[in-house]
Amino acid sequence: MKYHPFGQAVGGISQIAYVVADIERSMKDFSDRLGMGPWFVSGPFVPPEGLYRGKPTDMRVTLAIAFAGHVMIELIQQHDDKPSVYREMIETRGYGFHHWGICSEDFDRDVERYVGADYPVAFSDRSPRGVRIAYVDATRDLPGMIEIIESSDRLQSIDMDYFAASQNWDGTDPVRRWP
Repeated sequence: MKYHPFGQAVGGISQIAYVVADIERSMKDFSDRLGMGPWFVSGPFVPPEGLYRGKPTDMRVTLAIAFAGHVMIELIQQHDDKPSVYREMIETRGYGFHHWGICSEDFDRDVERYVGADYPVAFSDRSPRGVRIAYVDATRDLPGMIEIIESSDRLQSIDMDYFAASQNWDGTDPVRRWP
């Protein structure tokens, strides 16, 4: 089995994501209560190539990433009420768990595999780090969506930088901008 430099299996769950009402407060709460940090923040931004259920979207979001051990935790705040995969969950269940992220070495094949299992693509984009992503709607069978993340050397390098920053983090500089 092949592993990411931060210890998770390629093709396995490497990220757990939550939709939050206030990303600043949530980062502080996760840090204060769970010892997680530092957080790497991007946004607010409009997904440059974002398609929600096949239609262009101009929702505005802010993302924050930190590690809990070997698992990446992502916090997502949507800054408007425009239709989106995040708004769907908020309206259905409220704030909280949203999706699992799985890094893929064959993005197109993996997206098609999920679509073939009747999990439609609910959202697709090119992430702030320049990699393709697709959320497949698995909520018929699971309590969240699945984000397929196109693996690349650049992505692995950035993720490893975030992971390394979390090792022996002493609480200083808790919120940092994404490079």
